[in-house]
Amino acid sequence: MRISIAVLILCVMVSCGQEKKYHDAKPNIESMTKSDKLADILLFQEELNAEFKNPESSPLPDRFRINFESLEFFEPDTNYIVEAELVRTPEALPFSMPTTTTGRESTEVVYGIAKFTLNGKDHKLEIYQSPELITQAEYEDYLFLPFTDNTNGEETYGGGRYLDLRIPKGNKIILNFNKAYNPYCAYNKKFSCPIVPKVNNLDTEIKVGVKAFEY
Repeated sequence: MRISIAVLILCVMVSCGQEKKYHDAKPNIESMTKSDKLADILLFQEELNAEFKNPESSPLPDRFRINFESLEFFEPDTNYIVEAELVRTPEALPFSMPTTTTGRESTEVVYGIAKFTLNGKDHKLEIYQSPELITQAEYEDYLFLPFTDNTNGEETYGGGRYLDLRIPKGNKIILNFNKAYNPYCAYNKKFSCPIVPKVNNLDTEIKVGVKAFEY
């Protein structure tokens, strides 16, 4: 089954903004076996590679895209699919999240705090929602989770990575770090990408998902 990818340009095309997109198709992770989870991760990788090969959707400059075969991924690891407690923050106000382009910002609201245990440590991450996106039917349940970890600048992109999420029905949310991907500015400096807030630094190594891109 083909994964549904919905695309939103944060800024108009002339501004070269980072795109937000779904890379998953709402799999019911609770009912999946380990082999199903691994297959879902591999499908995510396949779809992401297809996106990067496609000249209509690839962030790669043509000189890199022409010979592109695959992004480099860590080996899938289902231990990095975690169920987090979601503490909603309905009173949060919109704020301006800086981007990699000076003077350009992304308006976000803290939708909630994800609390979870990973690699023997307790962690919490802010999850964001765009006030503009929720007015569009295809993005009304879209959530954005940027994070940094102790692999950044070595095995992974120095600016951190992103996860695309959807609003869950209850007070639990699945964070599948195997689907962590690089912002477009990791591949092409013409894109403007939200900068990961300091509060979303994980003091651990997330050795799954997309690795740093080698030029």
